[in-house]
Amino acid sequence: MKALPQISEAEYEVMKVIWHMAPVSTTEVTDRLTASTDWSPKTIQTMLKRLVQKGALTYEKNGRVFVYTPLVSETEYRTTKSKAFLNRFYDGKMAAMVSAYLDQEQISEQELDELRSLLQKREQEHR
Repeated sequence: MKALPQISEAEYEVMKVIWHMAPVSTTEVTDRLTASTDWSPKTIQTMLKRLVQKGALTYEKNGRVFVYTPLVSETEYRTTKSKAFLNRFYDGKMAAMVSAYLDQEQISEQELDELRSLLQKREQEHR
């Protein structure tokens, strides 16, 4: 597996838009992000350029319009980052992470129900 580009928190917000809408033009990305952030169009364009330079995005120029497509899938990015987080903070042990959240009461009853359901489903799949 190739190394993933380092993506800042702000760049991650740009990537989420692109993952959801790709292929997507600069204008569409800018419209979406200016509606949900206080970023200027110029800031968004700068982040798009950085993401291209980092190898997270590619683009095609259609006339005067740039259309962006991700080079890194959302699933690949999330999986890699999740594993890194788990390894860094919980020695790679999912049970240790869940236990820490349970100890701090950071999991709602609804989330506990969802976790139980996921575990039951997983158990049934492995029988």
